[in-house]
Amino acid sequence: MNHDTYSDDYIKSLLTDTKVIALVGASWKPHRDSNQIMKFLLDVGYRVIPVNPGLVGKELHGQPVYASLADIPEPVDIVDIFRNSDDAGPVVDEAIAIGANIAWMQIGVRDDDAAERAEAAGLRIIMNRCPKPEYTRLLGS
Repeated sequence: MNHDTYSDDYIKSLLTDTKVIALVGASWKPHRDSNQIMKFLLDVGYRVIPVNPGLVGKELHGQPVYASLADIPEPVDIVDIFRNSDDAGPVVDEAIAIGANIAWMQIGVRDDDAAERAEAAGLRIIMNRCPKPEYTRLLGS
């Protein structure tokens, strides 16, 4: 798949096929994008599970924080990656290991090798996009 552009139908299918999102790199700081995006996704009806090893034992927006994807005790549809491009590959490998359906890399994050591994394992992938503006543009809110 060409990861330079995505059709609206493809992005919409990712968003509508999803119920549970693991947000890797969640921040407790309200001004951080990951915090704001998590709140938005919760507000529009997704179950969002924050992942940040430094915040284990705490809650973000009322949700318990997990140290890793492997620690999440339920199936995950999207793994939303708020890490830099160098760190995205290992997170994609964790997404593959837990049987996630989709790996989503945030704006500015791209790892073509990880995308190939994900697709070979049956995951759908999106890079260099944010679900909030895509959701608003394609589904309203």
